[in-house]
Amino acid sequence: MKPLRRATPAPPVRAIHLGLGNFFRAHQAWYTAAAPDAARWGIAAFTGRSPALADILRAQDTLYTLVVRGPDRDETVVPESLSEVYAGTDHDAWRRLWQRPEIALATLTVTEAAYRRGADGGLDDTDATVQDDIAALRAGEPRDVRTVPGRLVAGLAARRAAGGGPVAIVSCDNLPDNADVAGRVVHELAGLADPALDRWIGDNVSFVTTVVDRITPATSPADLAAVTRLTGNADAVPVVTEPYHEWILSGHFPAGRPAWDAIGARFVTDVLPHEQRKLWLLNGGHSLLAYSGGAHGHTTVAQALADPVCRRALERWWDEAARHLTLPAAEIAAYRAALVERWSNPRIEHRLAQIAADGSQKIPIRILPVLRLSRAEEHLPAGAVHVLAAWIGHLRGRSTPIRDAGAAPFAAAAGSPRDVLALLDSQLAADRELVTALDNELTALDGERGAS
Repeated sequence: MKPLRRATPAPPVRAIHLGLGNFFRAHQAWYTAAAPDAARWGIAAFTGRSPALADILRAQDTLYTLVVRGPDRDETVVPESLSEVYAGTDHDAWRRLWQRPEIALATLTVTEAAYRRGADGGLDDTDATVQDDIAALRAGEPRDVRTVPGRLVAGLAARRAAGGGPVAIVSCDNLPDNADVAGRVVHELAGLADPALDRWIGDNVSFVTTVVDRITPATSPADLAAVTRLTGNADAVPVVTEPYHEWILSGHFPAGRPAWDAIGARFVTDVLPHEQRKLWLLNGGHSLLAYSGGAHGHTTVAQALADPVCRRALERWWDEAARHLTLPAAEIAAYRAALVERWSNPRIEHRLAQIAADGSQKIPIRILPVLRLSRAEEHLPAGAVHVLAAWIGHLRGRSTPIRDAGAAPFAAAAGSPRDVLALLDSQLAADRELVTALDNELTALDGERGAS
């Protein structure tokens, strides 16, 4: 077997990325590598915290194999956009890179929880780690920051000190208005640490909204063997993904960007209709299958989709969500058909346990908006009720294992649907018809589980 090695020098670093994982390497890194001006746009990528992935990639000249897994065959490509890789704890490298004037943008693939938001959507300044970051920044000790907002502010402080110039921050997380989310926590933390820095950020930093989509399951030992068989290369960290890819962006890039649009990225003035379509139909559908399919003993999306009970629940949820989407009906119908085709691919083992993680962060943005809109119309949405009931069943231990840092209060309240709703939305908790429907659906789901 041959080790992965570069035949030509890596492209010059002009972008920074935080969240060096499989999705980033299947999506933003691939888009950048495939762009016609790729030779001008190298990426310096940082892990969340652990150095392990960075160490492995560095030993492979920062290269990896991307396996594009269609229904019938695999195709492989080796993206070359990663020029430098670092552990997330390498604060010196982080600040040094932000100081470079040629850096034009920074992308993020972290998690919903990583933005450290409070109940009002802003920075949770009661969080002990956030308070530690504020103190470290005030004391001039940026090496001590630990949160994502803190790291961004530390990087921007270094850029301001070096006269680095304007830059764009591009959140690629599954959050509504992800640019506003990132911008708000950065501005609020900077304002608490250094008001002058906050003013500089307002003048020099743009926050770009995005919608991202490409199914990227966790890499398995079988995938490692397949890469060796297909390529003859020894690759310890390949990534498997589907052929489909989507990237929709809205915002300003004051220092330029790669020609992502040449390979399919779309730049729009209003990302909201596309964002809602993806969050409600794809991400909301995934959550439904994760909790409902897991309770029926399924382990992958393809298995859950093939179950008539899960499929009916999915179509019902989609019907409800589609009522509140503003895109043309034909476009929504085509998107639903494409989802069924993508999710039916048995060769993409997208595990329900992976999707089910962090439900306490996902349910409020994937399901509750449709539920609120429906109740405002005095409509009781059976699909949304089903997803909530399946999630409560998950919290009761009746589906995939719970992997959710924020699950504790919800799991403690899971014996009462009203109490779970109270943690999500007090107005919904006061909706007697909704609470009764949730109770009835939980009873029905228990009956289904007992019969299966």
